[in-house]
Formats: sequence, structure tokens, C-alpha cells
Amino acid sequence: MITMNKIFQHYAPEYIERFGDHMPFEHRNVIDAIINCRTPSCGTMIYQCQQCGHTHIVYRSCGNRHCPTCQHHKSHQWLTKQVDRQLPGHHFMITFTVPHQLRRFIRTHQRPCYAALFTASSETIKKLVHDKKYIGGDLPGFFGVLHTWGRQLTYHPHIHYVVPGGALSTKDNRWHPSRIDFFLPVKAMSTIFKATFRDEMRKSNLDSDIPEEVWDQDWVVNCQAVGTGTHSIEYLAPYVFKVAISNSRIIKVEDGKVWFRYKKPHSNRWRTMAVDVMEFMRRFLQHVLPTGFMKVRYYGFLA
Repeated sequence: MITMNKIFQHYAPEYIERFGDHMPFEHRNVIDAIINCRTPSCGTMIYQCQQCGHTHIVYRSCGNRHCPTCQHHKSHQWLTKQVDRQLPGHHFMITFTVPHQLRRFIRTHQRPCYAALFTASSETIKKLVHDKKYIGGDLPGFFGVLHTWGRQLTYHPHIHYVVPGGALSTKDNRWHPSRIDFFLPVKAMSTIFKATFRDEMRKSNLDSDIPEEVWDQDWVVNCQAVGTGTHSIEYLAPYVFKVAISNSRIIKVEDGKVWFRYKKPHSNRWRTMAVDVMEFMRRFLQHVLPTGFMKVRYYGFLA
């Protein structure tokens, strides 16, 4: 089976020789972690059968959050915990995206821009939930997951939120429910999201580097009723600890190219794509998050 571990072991020296002078240190750390995963470099555990006395040697995993080998079981643990603590009743999934002209800028300034995405999107929900025309509560509860990749490993930063359909009010101590099929207006969310993100960029003195055309267009926000929270949580669970591509999607490495499977949006049919191995590694590494950055965040009464 072809894995990221084997690809990095074989091709990382060439990749580092080509791009090492301009490589972020986080990328180098991820390469080293994946190469050493489940090897003696990560340590060894020794088990002995109490009945027959046979000894088993197991090499430890690297534990890096970008390693495809290490994250699978964490998704199941997180899913179980979130399903147990979800509220009864209807839920919504709200997705905040940015114009494609902004993606290159965000990739170059990941830490301040990712933080601004969370701030702008979460404040948008809080502000509109407070409006009596929609919910009329001042204490919503929701959580969001930052997702940076498309199905072909392209760079596409956006945030998914799972939101219970309503909010608490600290004024009357009551739960204010939303409609089952409507939570908040997407046009209003788009306007506030864009304006708040721009304010965050001004605070960081980065707004002058952003193309003006970004502010002249509508930003896409999607709000979808998903029924109970379990459905939306199960959808998001793989993204919480998932990396840009799993080992199971990699088909082969041949003639200097990596072949992998993907699905187009709204399609269940698997397709195959081949890219140069250096390009494949670049696409994978561009989704490495800044050190210590939290890509799952909880707000309101779910915090």
C-alpha cells in the first residue's frame, strides 16, 4: 500500500533540496514526523503475552496532527463526545467562504487570516442571533471547524459551523428557537462577515495588500438546515482530525507522478487524478497549519 510515509521517505530529500530555502519550518517538521512515524525514531513499545511469553514489538506513532496514519481514531473519539453532548432539536450548518482572489493572500498570511476568519464569522452569527427579527437571544452556542482543502488538494479555506436552532436569552432566561427551515439570512451574514474580516485586516495592517476587487463582490455564506445535530456532526467529524488526503485515496506512484482518487461535489463517483510528485507534496504541505493554531473552536454556551 502506498502511503504518505513512503512517498515522503523516497521523495522528501529531493523536495527539500529544491525548496528547502523557502520552506516554512512547520512544513519541515511535518515531513520529519511523517517519515519517522511508526519507526524506532518515535520510540518502541514491547508487549509480552502472559500465556505463551511471546514478545511483540510495536513502533510508536508520531502523533502529528497532519499525519494520515495518526488521526483516524481521534475522529471517532471526538464524534462520540460531540454526539453525547448535542442538544435535542433542529440544527443548522453554516459555511463561510472567501473569494478565490483572496486565497493566495490568506495562504501567505495564514496565522492572522485564519484567526480573522474565525473572528469575523463567529461575530456575524452572534450579532444576527441577537436581533429580535430572527432569534432574539444573546447567548447562542455553536462550534466551527477550519477546512483548507478542496477535493483535489487545492487551497480553499472556509469554516463550517454546527449551530443549534435557537439561542438562550440572559434577559428572560428562556430558550428562543428559530424556525425549523430558517436560521439567519445569508445576505446579511455575507455583508457583516466581509466587513468584519476587513476590520480585522486593518487591525493587522494587512488590508492594503488585499486586491480592491475582493471588497466589491459578495462573499458566499451558506446556511442549511440539517435536522438533528447528529447528521451534521457526523459530516464534520472526519474534517476535525482529517488531513488533506488519506492514505486510502493514494493509488500508486509511477513515472514520477502520484495517482489518487477524488470525488467531485454532489457526486458519489470516484475519479482518478495524477500530478507530479513534487506538486503533490506541495499541495499536501500547503494545508499544514501554523504551530499551535486551533482549527476547532467553540462559542457561547458550548464553549
